[in-house]
Amino acid sequence: MHRDFCTLFDRNYLIKGVALHESLLQHVEDFTLWILCMDDIAYDTLEKMALPRVALISLAQFEDEDLLRVKATRTQVEYCWTCTPSLVLYVLDHVPAVESVTYLDADLYFFSDPDGAFAEMAAGSIGIVEHRCSREYAGLTQNSGIYNVAFMIFKNDRQGRECLQWWRARCNEWCHDRVEEGKYGDQKYLDDWPERFARVIVLQDVGVGLAPWNLRSHRITTRVGRLLVDRRPLVFYHFHSFSIMSGGSQFRLADSAYGVGRRNAGLIYRPYIAAVTQAMAQVRRIVPDYAHGVSVERPDSRSMRLRASAMRSDRRLRIYLQHLVRVVPILGKARIKSKRLLRRARAYAGFD
Repeated sequence: MHRDFCTLFDRNYLIKGVALHESLLQHVEDFTLWILCMDDIAYDTLEKMALPRVALISLAQFEDEDLLRVKATRTQVEYCWTCTPSLVLYVLDHVPAVESVTYLDADLYFFSDPDGAFAEMAAGSIGIVEHRCSREYAGLTQNSGIYNVAFMIFKNDRQGRECLQWWRARCNEWCHDRVEEGKYGDQKYLDDWPERFARVIVLQDVGVGLAPWNLRSHRITTRVGRLLVDRRPLVFYHFHSFSIMSGGSQFRLADSAYGVGRRNAGLIYRPYIAAVTQAMAQVRRIVPDYAHGVSVERPDSRSMRLRASAMRSDRRLRIYLQHLVRVVPILGKARIKSKRLLRRARAYAGFD
């Protein structure tokens, strides 16, 4: 069955986007990947590469008056987030016969066919995936939201379109890289979708949505050359915060706040490093000096060590505060009266 996927990225995510495309070629028999190029360099480079099963969309083709009106008020990242629901609607509107469109973040990489996720959608119109954070990262959903935007399925029916129109309107109104009045980017708008909209399916396949924030909750194994997560096929992994460094010869697997682990690094990240390296070579065959999205820093440079240390300290503080929040009520008989401190601790630790 033909699948329609869409993604968006600028020059800095292009190499990861090419790796994503290659993973789809390996695991999905028949598909079109619609790519919204967020700058001219991305469009021109991909046009020269002429990737199979890809349909390119330029900003000139895509942007309408509503988007252009808010563009100057958003950073590049915020504008990419703002465009997400509009991109899905664009594909639905330009391919009327399409059955569904699946949005993908550019830093996903597929390890098997996503047919199981589509099978779950039999009685639904909108498919979303929870963050499913491991215990030590549970506080992240307080700001980032219950669900992750990286993989979303929308059917071309009334319920799917109503949801997308509502989401587009909200993102056009407000979509920023900060927490404000219960909103964050394009993502926290999803929190109440199962109640707000009909036919919303929260996808349950454990192989869908694996990421650094929930990796510790699962066991990764191999069988006959296939990666399994809790004995189920790993469909895709979200390589959030993966960085290409040292001009392309070294890599940072993830923010140091996430404990990837040596075993998982070998099983999950090693194939992705090979895919990104191949994608980089593929791009540089067309544009030899292509260096967008490639840092000259080394993973062990002083600035990287300082950032890693700061994130480790922040993580330790969150864990301590989570422990404090659980212990303080037990000490209530000792007349601990610092309610304001406790409220702040609960909020910081992600309990409120």
